[in-house]
Amino acid sequence: MASATPTRGVLMLFNVRKIVSVVEEIHHDLGPAPERPAVKGAVAAVVTNPYVGRYVVDLSPAADELRALGERLGNILIGHLGGDPSAIDGYGKGTIVGSAGEIEHGAMWHIPGGGGMRAALGKGTAIVPSTKKVAGMGARLDVPITHLDWSYVGSHYDAIEVGVPDGPKPDEMVVILAMAIGGRVHARLAGGFTLADRGQPGVPA
Repeated sequence: MASATPTRGVLMLFNVRKIVSVVEEIHHDLGPAPERPAVKGAVAAVVTNPYVGRYVVDLSPAADELRALGERLGNILIGHLGGDPSAIDGYGKGTIVGSAGEIEHGAMWHIPGGGGMRAALGKGTAIVPSTKKVAGMGARLDVPITHLDWSYVGSHYDAIEVGVPDGPKPDEMVVILAMAIGGRVHARLAGGFTLADRGQPGVPA
């Protein structure tokens, strides 16, 4: 799927200073080697925060632009994870807000960022887990990951640590998407559900 990109000549609220990606390929975690490694990755964009230094009641004008950015970043991360969206079965998102911003600025990313990532993947029915914080330059964030079709799949309870050495500056944010293939490398959670359990009697919806 083609990346969603800003329209040329349109004044942007969120100007991208840089994009940073990380991919982990986990071959084992002190246990037997799996048939294929578990893979997880994240993509982070350092963007300007247009709402620093003032209290803005209505943050909704940010939604369309952030959704387009979410789709753009989603496509970038899919490419880093092999280019096949059908192989990806976990996702998450997060935001690090620079020190001149407020925690609610990080929450702006939750709905449009997740929606843009689902558009890039062409799937995803479960809630996209999220986290956010206000922090200084070089801060790192543990971004949660769960199964993209059902959040109760125990093998996919995970996280990936993400940070940018020179961001966010006080008037910036780092917006992050995460994806995974295969869940934890040695998943064996006692009492954990599998995707096959969804919809069974007595099982959470």
